Amino acid sequence: MKILVIEDERKVASFIKSGLEEERYSVEVANDGITGIELAMNNQYDAILLDVMLPGKDGFTVLSELRTAGITTPILMLTARGTTEDRVQGLDLGADDYLPKPFSFQELAARLRSILRRLSPEKTTKLQCADLVLDTVSHFAFRFGKEIELTTKEYSLLEYLMRNKNKILSRSTITQHVWKHNFDPESNIIDVYIKRLRTKIENEDGSKPLIQSIRGVGYRMRDTPADDLVEVSE
Repeated sequence: MKILVIEDERKVASFIKSGLEEERYSVEVANDGITGIELAMNNQYDAILLDVMLPGKDGFTVLSELRTAGITTPILMLTARGTTEDRVQGLDLGADDYLPKPFSFQELAARLRSILRRLSPEKTTKLQCADLVLDTVSHFAFRFGKEIELTTKEYSLLEYLMRNKNKILSRSTITQHVWKHNFDPESNIIDVYIKRLRTKIENEDGSKPLIQSIRGVGYRMRDTPADDLVEVSE
């Protein structure tokens, strides 16, 4: 899941970003209200963490403009201003929850999970390809009736493949979206992680694979198991 953090204190923003990435979220950060509005208006996020005291435009203004523009993304307000009046103002403007500073990361993560579950019942939190299921809130994967343990990067790669199921994805595209840097044609990092995923999610004998190699191009996650592990690109 993709989270936008709008926070001007860089240490706090880095703390939140690192923690959420450990929880297997994809995170973008804006350090002022104007940039935060631009990102929220032009990208799709599953939730926004919004500080109140921001340069450019304060959090209440950001919140008001986003809601006026029809942005319904769940918003969790973060602030050192913990008075009842501030909380009421934020909630009245359309915030979904309010967390006063200082806070523990555990509480922040729990509140984030709560609003994701509570506010998006109609939006599925599960991705599925054949009998492989990935829960994007709990970050658990399931196949063959058992839970599959994934590392942070394995989860990010599997989520990206499943969100783009049946599409042929080049190695450079996968690297840019999952590793967030330009593709090194000499690197085999994609192949290494694909091999790890296959070990965890595929049949032990390698039959009917979900992740199919497209020779000379990249990979494709099949919604139905493929007959062969490798397919030649047309």
